[in-house]
Amino acid sequence: MAEKHVYRFGVDENGQNVTEVAGDSVEKARWITGGKGANLAEMANIGLPVPPGFSITCQTCVAYSNAGNVWPDGVLDEIDGYRQDLERRMGKKIGDADDPLLVSVRSGAPFSMPGMMDTVLNLGLNDQSVLGLIKKTGNERFGWDSYRRFIQMFSNVVMGVEGQLFEDAITEMKRAKGVKLDTDLDADDLKELTDQFKQIFARNVDSQAHPEVAPDGVAAFPQDPLLQLRLAEQAVFGSWNTERAILYRKQNKIDDTLGTAVNVQVMVFGNMGDTSATGVAFTRNPADGTNERYGDFLVNAQGEDVVAGIRNTEPISDLPKIAGLEKAGEDLYRVFEILEDHYADMMDLEFTIQEGKLWMLQTRVGKRTALSALKVAMQMVDEGRITKEQAILRVAPDQLDQLLHPQLDPSADFEVAAKGMNASPGAAVGAVVFSSDAAVHYANVEKPCILVRWETTPDDLKGMVAAEGILTSHGGKTSHAAVIARGMGTPCVCGAEALRIDAKNKEVSIAGTDITLHEGDIISINGTTGDIIVGAVPLKRPELTGDLEHMLQWADEVRRDASRGRIFGVRTNADNPEDAQLSVDFGAEGIGLDRTEHMFLGERKQIIQSFILAETDGQKQQALGQLLKAQTGDFEGMFRAMDGKAVIVRLLDPPLHEFLDDPRELAVEIAHAEGRGENETQIEAMRERLARLDSFQEANPMLGLRGCRLGIVYPELNDMQVRAIAGAAAALKKQGLDPKPEIMVPLISTVEELRLVREQVEAGIKAVEESEGVELSIPIGCMIELPRAAVTADEIGMYADFFSFGTNDLTQTAFGFSRDDVESAFIPQYLAKKVLKTNPFETLDAGVAKLVEMGVKGGRSANETIVCGVCGETGGDPDSIKMYYDLGLDYVSCSPYRVPIARLAGAQAKILSNGGPATVA
Repeated sequence: MAEKHVYRFGVDENGQNVTEVAGDSVEKARWITGGKGANLAEMANIGLPVPPGFSITCQTCVAYSNAGNVWPDGVLDEIDGYRQDLERRMGKKIGDADDPLLVSVRSGAPFSMPGMMDTVLNLGLNDQSVLGLIKKTGNERFGWDSYRRFIQMFSNVVMGVEGQLFEDAITEMKRAKGVKLDTDLDADDLKELTDQFKQIFARNVDSQAHPEVAPDGVAAFPQDPLLQLRLAEQAVFGSWNTERAILYRKQNKIDDTLGTAVNVQVMVFGNMGDTSATGVAFTRNPADGTNERYGDFLVNAQGEDVVAGIRNTEPISDLPKIAGLEKAGEDLYRVFEILEDHYADMMDLEFTIQEGKLWMLQTRVGKRTALSALKVAMQMVDEGRITKEQAILRVAPDQLDQLLHPQLDPSADFEVAAKGMNASPGAAVGAVVFSSDAAVHYANVEKPCILVRWETTPDDLKGMVAAEGILTSHGGKTSHAAVIARGMGTPCVCGAEALRIDAKNKEVSIAGTDITLHEGDIISINGTTGDIIVGAVPLKRPELTGDLEHMLQWADEVRRDASRGRIFGVRTNADNPEDAQLSVDFGAEGIGLDRTEHMFLGERKQIIQSFILAETDGQKQQALGQLLKAQTGDFEGMFRAMDGKAVIVRLLDPPLHEFLDDPRELAVEIAHAEGRGENETQIEAMRERLARLDSFQEANPMLGLRGCRLGIVYPELNDMQVRAIAGAAAALKKQGLDPKPEIMVPLISTVEELRLVREQVEAGIKAVEESEGVELSIPIGCMIELPRAAVTADEIGMYADFFSFGTNDLTQTAFGFSRDDVESAFIPQYLAKKVLKTNPFETLDAGVAKLVEMGVKGGRSANETIVCGVCGETGGDPDSIKMYYDLGLDYVSCSPYRVPIARLAGAQAKILSNGGPATVA
């Protein structure tokens, strides 16, 4: 059977459902006809009023793009057949001079990408059909408004003409007529604008680059409706590969190979007068989860007006109160209930009311903040719509980072200079910038900034990603800025009407005040309240309370439920008592990595330097004594904070030169001293110190004297650390506490290394037990961070109580990459050229995963009780956590602030790997 490229949806002229289903469920259909096409078909199937149309598949987009923007054989004929079918259903033809059928052409990828790809409305209008539309509707203003909109959108989206040229013409027309709003322009004004728009098109379209609209060598707005349709379909496919769409997919980890569908749908009109309207709504509040109808609408407008912020919108709660729109408003509220009952989720929807009748143009699972995701999921459990396990899967782990974002310190003293709409919660402090490029620049020099715009557009995405916060003077809670900011978890204040933005001169003033801000001036915004403050306000990080705490408790129940597979733990990487306590507050079940080298920084650096550079045994022993005292105190603090929880202490790992001064700096100092003619004896002492420093330098220190090799060459270091660990544990046990230290040997490559160091460590523990009269049980294990260790884990496992996979070094040595260099040197290019799908230092690589798998299986074949965990950076990455669970690990360990994310991701991994969630009957 030949591949099918087109599917139809909606009802015919007799009200009969003729929807074709691309797959046996919405979930399957979205991979074929995209989320928009699948949900349009589904809404039609459940009896909602959906304007009919057809969807060209995502696979067609991929084939078209891969062939250099050439249509696959036979597809154009198939599309033409479905266009004719749509005309038969509607009883009219596209572009007909007497009664034209008008359509929209919209994108629709398998995953929601709001505002990232292109749309064309009112397609099918030309100089003749606009007159037929006016005659048929008896509404001259509507006809010319629709035509000027079509020319503007087609010119910008399909032909790449700068959109501001059209906006400038509208602004000049309103100025000349002495009016403020587009809706104040009459039919004659709009007819004149239509002529001006065609002239703008002719002047700005390259006739050689676009011969299809310039058959005589002179560009003219195309009058052939079938050419309009074909060019629009190609433009929507092309928008899949725009810079902004690629960036959005990268930010949201969406596969570049999925493609987008094209949805051709009969137009319904919200710009036919005061009984017509258009809007965007959510069935619940996407910012905070309140169970309320949330959204914006405009009377006598089309959909793009709402999201573009051209006019300030009205709240959806007012819709049933508007004369002529009462019934449509009530119908919409019933649709809210129908959609939530059907999808069992908070839904985002677009609608148009044409002369009092409601039409549904789109629905999808609504983008929401983490706060809203938590609250809505828990509400739906309480309402009996979903189970706890389904609720756990509803919250993206990375979203939790939003809830740990700082808020304005409530105890701070500040004055609110202006207010806008609280579009996306959280607080941000930064320098005012007026362009996307400026935001990127500030981010590159590590200066936080706030992107201040009249309203954002899809082309601003890179600046929105770079900025700490977003502030606009126009647009509502469903505007482009609001929707994208919520999806990214970026604080956003929209529709701050008091702002007078002069982007050209890089300044903004606040009406009613004498405040004028210039680029670089610092402001603070509160996306939770809509407050705008001049100057920097202190920020405070929130605690785990309320819905977040409740959801994480559910997640912990799942992770610890042995009846549904093994218990999957979450530990933390912490190096001091403060971080240990913070980790406990965030729900860590232990410490998976205590990097003892971090205890030698600051004032203690001098002590370790004294040991390294000691020339006599006495000097060395004195330094070791100081280090022992300092480390014992540190470990007591760590074990006390983690009382009753495992604390894995890694023996000293880095090469010794990292603790020493830079020899090049000392060489410069010697040269200056020689130039000044200083005391030769002092200079000679400096030369001797330089020679000592140089003796510790290595050509490739990451593969040199470090890890277990350090303790084998300098056994006194291991002895000192083991005595400190065991001594601290013994002291706390005498106080009635329950310290649970474990000792980890780093950078093992051979079984003999671990056997030798283990003997040394056991001897040290036994010595402390005898001297303190305390019995200690301290497991001894090792890091698996070299490929040789992974492939010989069946040997190494005989001497290890646990394995901890150090995926930073394992990735580095598996790839032959230096993680300190490649991320700025060539990883970005590898990602752009698809040499790599993801950064292997952020998300576990499939090849490295095979080494982990070998290590787990080998270790357990040697020691069936061995505990396996991971402590690299990928231990806090949700995608990697799913892989680690599937690889059989017992726990992951990550930085303190990633612990809540790992708790949720671990529960999700377990649910998905053990048959999926329980569902509501």
